Amino acid sequence: MHYLNENNIFIFLVQIVILLGLARGLGELFQKWKQPPLTAELLVGILLGPTMMGRFMPFWHQAIFPNDVIQQNMLETVAWIGVLFLLLETGLEIDFASAWRQRGDALKIALSDIIMPMVIAFIPFFFLPDHYLVNSHQRLIFAIFMATVMTISAMPIAARALHDLRLSKTDLGFLIMSALSINDIIGWLIFTLVLGVFTQASLDVLKVVMIAGSTLAFTAVCLSFGRKTVDKIITGIKSAQMPQPGASLTFICLLGALCGAITQKIGIHALFGFFIAGIMAGGSRALSENARQVISQMVYAIFVPLFFVNIGLKVDFLKNFDIYLVSLTSVIGISGRFFGAWFGVNLTKLPKTNRLSIAIAHTPGGAMEIVVGLLALEHNLITEPIFVAIVFGAIISSVILGPWLNYSIKSRKEVSILEYFFARGIVGAIKHNDKNKAIMDLCALADTQEDLPDSETIYEAVMKRENEMGTGMEEGLAVPHARLSAIRRPVIFFGRSVDGIDWNTPDGKLVRFIFLILTSPDGYDSQVQILSLIAKAISKKQIRDSILKAADTHEIWSLLQDIFASKHITKK
Repeated sequence: MHYLNENNIFIFLVQIVILLGLARGLGELFQKWKQPPLTAELLVGILLGPTMMGRFMPFWHQAIFPNDVIQQNMLETVAWIGVLFLLLETGLEIDFASAWRQRGDALKIALSDIIMPMVIAFIPFFFLPDHYLVNSHQRLIFAIFMATVMTISAMPIAARALHDLRLSKTDLGFLIMSALSINDIIGWLIFTLVLGVFTQASLDVLKVVMIAGSTLAFTAVCLSFGRKTVDKIITGIKSAQMPQPGASLTFICLLGALCGAITQKIGIHALFGFFIAGIMAGGSRALSENARQVISQMVYAIFVPLFFVNIGLKVDFLKNFDIYLVSLTSVIGISGRFFGAWFGVNLTKLPKTNRLSIAIAHTPGGAMEIVVGLLALEHNLITEPIFVAIVFGAIISSVILGPWLNYSIKSRKEVSILEYFFARGIVGAIKHNDKNKAIMDLCALADTQEDLPDSETIYEAVMKRENEMGTGMEEGLAVPHARLSAIRRPVIFFGRSVDGIDWNTPDGKLVRFIFLILTSPDGYDSQVQILSLIAKAISKKQIRDSILKAADTHEIWSLLQDIFASKHITKK
């Protein structure tokens, strides 16, 4: 029997200090450069692993990362806890109910973005030379796996890019996230089935059918009955006034472990179980945005960096770098996902100005692509050069997303918010501390304007959108909005709440600035730009303070005119 000794614990703690400290530090620097921390975390692993330190400083590499099974297993265990919780957190980001309500356009985009990349990727990977394969007799399953990898988009990377561009609460952002949600569910389902089939000792048709049937049944039960049950439990935890978010976090972790154990027993990987558990918990309205943020920060601040750093410690990227494979994987992955989403969005009636942005948002492979690649590597389905190519393809697609998506947004025709704003559209002091009543007050104000529907019609449309995806943002801002057939051009109303309103915002702050945005059914383009400009302006503390200190409606209107003058809001 093996026991941990004091030296094992000492080395483990030194490893954690070095790896986590460098990964988080460099990750923060990369974020300031508008790049994903994933790149920094992998870079730290490459620098400290066999690629660099092991090659040029072997003594220090052996001292810090000794070739001891117990020592390696300690770090490996923490790393795998990280990836399990990464899938759990990814599932939490998926609002299955809202995505299902958007299934018309979202399903077209998601299905096209799965089928086309698989078709595009299958042929070139099927005809790869034998020396790139683990076993040339398994060429078919290898090609199916690589085709599946090319379909999985990195929803967290896309969500971060939308957040940075202040588009996450727009209808465009909602549609992108809905399509990516469906893509993730189907993509992970296909991948786990492929992996489950591959790991069978012999190709028993009955066994394969049982695995596929059990997986589909498990998924169907979880996304129907399971979601409702989990929602009731989380609601009960909240009603019982148990400590939050601790009680909900404990339950979600237990749910992830249970679902992971079930899927592992079925014959597919536990990661899929954690992913499905996250979807079930994420659909609960009782789980606050603040609680979700706590879970997300815990996962991305501690566990995820250690997982991706550990990848760099295990693989020699210099030895296994193949420019042909890297180029092939990057080009096929990015182009396949782009054209898949582009074809799907052209099957919808969305305005042409939005089609490029939606297609671009589906291109990053990111963390998810690397995770599935690592699973395949550990199950001996792919070689290390193929895995390195997958990693580089994921990094390249993630790095270019932000600038590329930003270009697609900036290429639109600019709008001026002041064209859709007027002095009579302001409520200087909202007296209610309930968001529904606050929205009702603004809808009642809209009812007094010419050529607009009655307040009940507006309120019903706004609340329908609000219930699908909350519009509370950071720094006390909320942007309830709706698209109505009776509206010809955008119109904006503003309400100020001095005391603040609980709006279930991501940062937990009370909402004090409410912008009601009404557009026509095809008003995706104008809504995107209006909401982005509002969020950019309110993100500045000086502007928020000046609005709160304004004495009356007239002064608020004067401030808003100055704030939304083009020369003011374009300042860095």
